Amino acid sequence: MKNKKTKKLQSKSNKKNQELGQTKNSAKLVLFIFGIGPIIGITLFLYSKGFFNSPNM
Repeated sequence: MKNKKTKKLQSKSNKKNQELGQTKNSAKLVLFIFGIGPIIGITLFLYSKGFFNSPNM
């Protein structure tokens, strides 16, 4: 009886760990996209407006 209970508990914990790993990976991906994406977008916008060009005197 104890073996069956421990196997069920182990399989449930394995499933939780796999689901947690997937959510961690997707959370990292979302944070990367929403963190780096706007920085790249702002940089491209400023570059297209000539923000990084040196002024001529």
